[in-house]
This record gives sequence, structure tokens and C-alpha cells, in this order.
Amino acid sequence: FMADVGQEEDFEAARTKALKIGAKKVEVTDLKKKFVTELCWPAIQCNAQYEGEYLLGTSLARPVIAQAQIELAKKEGCFAVSHGCTGKGNDQVRFELAYYALEPKIKVIAPWRDPKFYNRFPGRKDLLDYATDKGVPISSTRAKPWSMDENMAHCSYEAGILEEPDTTPPADMWKLTVDPEKAPDKPEQFTLEFSQGIPIRLEFSEDGKDKVITEPVELFTTTNAIARRHGVGRIDIVENRFVGIKSRGCYESPGLSCLWSAHQNLEGLCMDREVKAHRDRCITPDFSKYLYNGLWFSPECNMLRQYIPINQKGIDGRVRCQVYKGLFT
Repeated sequence: FMADVGQEEDFEAARTKALKIGAKKVEVTDLKKKFVTELCWPAIQCNAQYEGEYLLGTSLARPVIAQAQIELAKKEGCFAVSHGCTGKGNDQVRFELAYYALEPKIKVIAPWRDPKFYNRFPGRKDLLDYATDKGVPISSTRAKPWSMDENMAHCSYEAGILEEPDTTPPADMWKLTVDPEKAPDKPEQFTLEFSQGIPIRLEFSEDGKDKVITEPVELFTTTNAIARRHGVGRIDIVENRFVGIKSRGCYESPGLSCLWSAHQNLEGLCMDREVKAHRDRCITPDFSKYLYNGLWFSPECNMLRQYIPINQKGIDGRVRCQVYKGLFT
């Protein structure tokens, strides 16, 4: 099973690879619109942010992926599902909590927690050696030993040389965005329109022609494209994982950063002071924490989600935006 959540990937090549290494059947499910409208939009409406910086790009995709995987497992009559998450990260928790919330009787196979697996492959180096020996094509190499996760909203990088906090991320690590120092010397303007806190319209110019986009996925990807060429949306942080360890993560969230910031600025104009204070104190922090910790399908997260449309009434308007050398204004 593969989920298309907007990552730049050759799905046919991945299908061929899976079949060559033993898969009997490969299912690729297009989840882009569901990802944008059911996860990204509520997160933007809520100004979701973990520990003051992280816009939750990885966390946002996990609920739709897990839900589609469980739906396919039911359709195929499977008794178990599996994931490739490591035994020290958040994603194992996110996927498994979602699996069990949606199908309590499902069996979960987690190779990274199986002694037979981790004794055979103690670390990333051992997996790289195995893949090389068996001729399995992979993107990670000894020269670039970090792990990556990509979707329409962001790309993350962690582990490998990045585990040393004093190591500057290599310039060629960043996949999505132009180096801000090498971005165009001329700023670019565009306008985002919101209705009840949801982005509904993007106005921009391309090749001297004015253009308008209203379809959610295209609006998101076009905002991405604008932000990417101006180096917007990079952060390099150390975060506290749900599993109890600190982890360094480098993230690119170009379009999401623009949409999030534009929405936040619009709220400053349109939202009642006391409503905003209450939302920022009682809803946004817990919503962000639940999303980060994999509790999207929990009763408490479902309850908080019901409050979002209520406090977004009247968050309507147009925001004139500018991007320039890594900055959004």
C-alpha cells in the first residue's frame, strides 16, 4: 500500500520495485484532496503549531494514510497491517493509535521492534549495506544518511549526521526550497482569500498574466511553488518527541508557512479578542499536541475539532502577501 499525499515520487517506479522484491499486489491511493481539506485546512484554521515552531507537516499526513490503509485492509480481508517506522520515533505511535482506533482487532506488524529484525539490522548503516548488496534502489546513501519524509505540506530530515546538533545541514540536503541567499532579488506578491478561516482563492501573476485558483489541491501546490522559489519555510529545531527523547528535525513547509501566516494575520484583524485568547489558551495547544502525538481519532481530539468552525466564523477576507529571500510578509 502506498499513499499519494502529494510527495514528489515516481509511483510507477515504486510499484515496480515493490513487485520485484516480493509484493503480490500494490495499491496506490490518491489522498491529496482529503489531506488538504480534512487535515491541512483545520490545522491552518486552528493555527496549529508544536513547541512554537513546527507546523506539524509529518503529523498531518498520518491520519489519512492510516485510515486509507485500514480501509484497504478491510477490503482485502487482511488480519494485519504493517509499517516501517523506527522503534524510537513518533510515527510508530501515530500509525498504531490510528490503526487501533479505526479497527481495534487489527494486528500490527512493526519490524523495527522485532528482535529478529533489529538484531540483524542494528542501524541505518546495516540497512544501507543490505540494500546495496541486494541491488535494492534507495534514496539514502552513506554520503546522505539522513531520513526523509515528504508530503504536499512539507519535507522533513532527521537522523544520520543531523543527530550532532553542531552540524550545519548540507546545502544539498534541502529538497523543496531554494537557498534563501540564492533566491530571486525581486520579491513576489500574491493574494490569499479566506472564508471562515479556510483558504478559498489564490490570485497571482505568472508570465505577465493574472491568474486565479480556487481548487484546494491546486491552490496549495501553487502556493508551494511560489514559496519554494523564494526559499520560504525552512526551520532547524530540536523537539521533544512523544516517546520521551529529544530529536533534531530540519523541516521545509513552504506553502503551509504562507497559508498559516496569512491566516494568523487575518485573525488579528477579524477575530474577537476574548475568543482569540480563549482559543489560543484552550484549543490550539491541545489540538497541536493531540495531532503531534497521533491522537487525531481520539474522543478528545474529535471534541476540539468541533470548536474550530465556531471560532472561525467571520474570519473572512483577503490577505496581500509577499515572499522574498526566505521571508513571508
